[in-house]
Amino acid sequence: QVQLVESGGGLVQTGGSLRVSCAASGLTFSSYTMGWFRQAPGKERELAASKPTNDEAYYSDSLKGRATISRDYAKNTVHFELNNLKPEDTAVYYCYAKVWETLRGWKTIWGQGTQVTVSS
Repeated sequence: QVQLVESGGGLVQTGGSLRVSCAASGLTFSSYTMGWFRQAPGKERELAASKPTNDEAYYSDSLKGRATISRDYAKNTVHFELNNLKPEDTAVYYCYAKVWETLRGWKTIWGQGTQVTVSS
């Protein structure tokens, strides 16, 4: 069974840092692009960062300079760190895994999401 399990959300103060993690199971981790979306209250889900196995990381323009995405291939885990937190970083952060399947096209798997709340 394919599964993405997030951890690390919670309440953090403005100016602080967060690190959320996503443990993947039931899939060939190195074959998937891993990444994070986030959805703030009343807003659409937006791509925060992604990291293919053999390519550079992508970051949303709004997060460049504050965000770092990394993959631990030994533990099939992807981490997302965000520094200098702002109240507008309050959102549910969703981990995802994406792979191109020849006959079916893009396949995307989602985690359940983890809430991050930045207090002002």
